[in-house]
Amino acid sequence: MKLIIIGTGSRGRVYARLAQEYGAKIVAVADPNEEHLLIFADKFNIPKNGLYKSWEEVFAVEKFADAVIVSTPDRVHYGPAMAALEKGYHVLLEKPMSPVEQECRNMVEKSREKDLIFMVCHVLRYAPFYEKLKEIIEEGRIGQIINLQHTENVAYWHFAHSFVRGIFRNEAVSSPWILAKSCHDLDIITYLMDKKCKSVISKGNLMHFKKENSPEGAPEYCLDKCPHEKTCQYFAPALYLKQITNVTWPSDVISVDTSFASRFEALKKGPYGRCVYRCDNDMVDHQSAIFEMEDGSTATFNMIGFSSENTRTIRIYGTKGDIRAHQEKNEIEIHDFLTGRKELVEIDKSAIRSSHGGGDERLLKDFLDSVSGKPSEKRTSASNSLQSHLMAFAAEKSRKEGRTVEIYY
Repeated sequence: MKLIIIGTGSRGRVYARLAQEYGAKIVAVADPNEEHLLIFADKFNIPKNGLYKSWEEVFAVEKFADAVIVSTPDRVHYGPAMAALEKGYHVLLEKPMSPVEQECRNMVEKSREKDLIFMVCHVLRYAPFYEKLKEIIEEGRIGQIINLQHTENVAYWHFAHSFVRGIFRNEAVSSPWILAKSCHDLDIITYLMDKKCKSVISKGNLMHFKKENSPEGAPEYCLDKCPHEKTCQYFAPALYLKQITNVTWPSDVISVDTSFASRFEALKKGPYGRCVYRCDNDMVDHQSAIFEMEDGSTATFNMIGFSSENTRTIRIYGTKGDIRAHQEKNEIEIHDFLTGRKELVEIDKSAIRSSHGGGDERLLKDFLDSVSGKPSEKRTSASNSLQSHLMAFAAEKSRKEGRTVEIYY
């Protein structure tokens, strides 16, 4: 199996590592940043003739691999994905598909036209936690689902890192938060309920991370002698300089060289060193949505950037029972109305060896198996993923226009 990686960011590195562990050969990589390109090539043993400065260069030559993994920024998904499909490559695309609805539809149509495998990285479908939830629902343990409540609890430091200081901070260069982060969650709602969504109403705004909420005397950069160093939970050095060696996410993304000295320099004038109240961010920091499904059932979704936990929590109400579930704890509690019995189901954590609850590696393996013709589950596809994207687009339209929005497929 020969793979091409487009984009050398953190997600590209994750999929490259997992692909090699499963025996795939990475024959080429493309990225406009030469320093990132060379480091990636060295890490994954990619020959010099397999290094490309742009995705356009990759698809300007004859097809030379089996599949392409596109892990570029949100607004650079459509071009390489469409070019790869046109060239006859199977494609694994990082979510979200695109911040433009018509582009999402175009990609699905192109994959059908070319009869190619086109999967979107909705990795939660492959996590044992959600796999077990799906099994419980399909067994009829709680009867017909009437309502599902899903909350994405984004830890306060994670939100500040990714959506205030980081690459997802601004809709103009990324996507709306409900698409960039939470298309995962909307996909899980449709996966568990197994119904199409008819309409949505949504509310939310940017309430806290604004200049008017900046503490008195706070400088633009935390290292410029901020007087609130000891009292601010968002003080950048406290987050990014804790690790001296074995530097992991999120500290490993603020500079190419992850040494302490390089990270310290990056915080002086780089985006991750900024005061969270003085950034060019416009992402909402909380949002709620109510989705009406085709059978009359409803799903409520809350995303919040002020949590002590970094996890997802779910309540599912059925005609015969209900479920409480906590992703990080890998715990599912089932209540049976007839018997009054409560059952606690704990997921075996020993089998989880990648992020997103083990979903990353299981999705990647399923993609490789699909491409190679081996038996595969194909739990996700571009067609499946399109529904969650349409829900996100409609929710954002509802939030901005203050009305219920119908969804058309």
